[in-house]
Amino acid sequence: MALPELISVEDFFSSPDRILAQISPDGRRIAYLAPWRDRLNVWVHGIDDHGSPTGEPRCVTADETRSVVIYHWTDDPRWMLYLQDGGGDENWHVYRVDLDEPAAAAVDLTPFPGVRAILTIPKGRRGKAIVQLNKRNPELFDPYELDIATGELTLLAENPGHIMEWLSSRTGELFNSSMTPEGDIELSHWDKASGTLRVITRYSGLDYPVGVFPTEVTPDGTGIWVGSNKGSDRTRLVRVDVESGEETEVDSHPAHELSVQLGLPTPLILDARTGELLGARYYGERQVIHPLDANFAAVLENLSTLSDGDLATISSDDSGRRWVVSFTHDRDPAVTYFYNHATGESRLLFRPYPRLDPDALAPMTPVALTARDGLDLHGYLTLPVGVEPTNLPMVLLVHGGPWARDSWTFQPEVQMLANRGYAVLQVNFRGSTGYGKAFTQAAVGELAGRMHDDLIDAVDWAVEQGYADRERVAIFGASYGGYAALVGVTFTPDVFAAAIDYVGISNLANFMRTLPNVARPFLTNNWYRYVGDPSDPRQEADMLARSPITYVEKIRTPLLVVQGANDSRVVQAESDNMVAALRARGVDVEYLVKADEGHGFLNPDNQIDLYHAVERFLAQHLGGRV
Repeated sequence: MALPELISVEDFFSSPDRILAQISPDGRRIAYLAPWRDRLNVWVHGIDDHGSPTGEPRCVTADETRSVVIYHWTDDPRWMLYLQDGGGDENWHVYRVDLDEPAAAAVDLTPFPGVRAILTIPKGRRGKAIVQLNKRNPELFDPYELDIATGELTLLAENPGHIMEWLSSRTGELFNSSMTPEGDIELSHWDKASGTLRVITRYSGLDYPVGVFPTEVTPDGTGIWVGSNKGSDRTRLVRVDVESGEETEVDSHPAHELSVQLGLPTPLILDARTGELLGARYYGERQVIHPLDANFAAVLENLSTLSDGDLATISSDDSGRRWVVSFTHDRDPAVTYFYNHATGESRLLFRPYPRLDPDALAPMTPVALTARDGLDLHGYLTLPVGVEPTNLPMVLLVHGGPWARDSWTFQPEVQMLANRGYAVLQVNFRGSTGYGKAFTQAAVGELAGRMHDDLIDAVDWAVEQGYADRERVAIFGASYGGYAALVGVTFTPDVFAAAIDYVGISNLANFMRTLPNVARPFLTNNWYRYVGDPSDPRQEADMLARSPITYVEKIRTPLLVVQGANDSRVVQAESDNMVAALRARGVDVEYLVKADEGHGFLNPDNQIDLYHAVERFLAQHLGGRV
């Protein structure tokens, strides 16, 4: 047996040829992201009934500084909207593109410095969108109605101080989710005449560390579809009556939760024109979709024959006849198809990464193990192709959040590491979402405690199973995962031969004090509950006892630190302070900072630089190939 040919970092991290395709509401055009001047931009071309292109593709955005990654068709085929921030600062602006005027520049519809926009396009509100802006108060979002054609913004309500999210029905009624002083979450109706709230129902904040999700107003405006775990450990789909507040179960899965985790496709599949509910997604080791509409059930049955992956992005025209979909897969990512339900005809539109051969990539296998206190843990193991899966150098890859989860999908960093000869282990430690609220809540007070024990137990499991060489294990993570990497080299310095901290937290108290303005009013159920409130001296002392910066003198593991200068979530000081403290001790720490990036690198040249550094660093300390 032998490792397959070395695949270059550039092949893994250069921009895809095309990705994230959506069909227009009239079914006559397809939009997708593709490179223009080495940045992803939106392209559009015509399409016929067979899915074949008509006319030449046209680049309709022109950002040569930062890739565009979020765009929306509107119900008027002339206009398209997209979002862009400044160098990763997450202050998103809404831009409008005129598809009838190819030479016209994009128009910034929210030209407010330092302001963040959240965009939704309600079904059935022709020519309108809802934009939430923190323009009046940097900590709070107010809802505005956007006239897409004119760009006019009309203030709909002023946030009284505790509203986290605004929702709009197709009739223009406003609803919202808000937080009580105790941390409970209320769904309310906004009375426009009086400017007051009427509470519809309340949820325990303990059960929703990042808010109630999804919340979607039904097309008739009489209900709200909600992911609820009231009276249950698992999240299921319910309809909340807006008058009585009564919950009625719409759908559930006997073993899995509604797929409400960050990074996974939206849990509700809605009709493109009416907003009616078509299906719901659940997630265990892999995705399960429940069709909730007879016509969509027939569509889903045919779509499922196109790929052995999990159905990911879904778009259809307003008639529900033409569909453009992509599939999540561990080795062949985001393969995209056209499907005509009237004829049953389907057509492969593109593979985003034709330069990657799926047969040369490594399968991602679900695994299960037991933590030292008896808690069941689940994760994924990716073993390199072409070698005996024994006594391998291994990278423990830790997800961010921590209120998120690893899932079965293509991850270029996982495949790059496996191609270099490393086993890659990802474990959904306690505090991860998707395994029931009791599993998530098992992490309360356990940062640098049992949450970290779970990671060490996973390493021990991999060694005991014979997959990993105990002397050649690295820990690598971003955001919370970066914190976990730093905890690894301070609390358990003998376990890891190398560590990579990517936009990670070094000082929990400083991290919370420097979070973005829009996050600070709503920390009760997540960071304050799970870790502590830095304004309380006793709690701050405990937070410092769980912070890697406190134990710099214990670090003897080779460390690579990576940071975006514009990171608004984990500010650069979190990395600067750790690197400075190590260098003051004479420790040689590698430090990579990108001036045009934020909380994770987006632009391909920066990603390529990062993973060349990762490749060299791990080869030096674990012995993988380079």
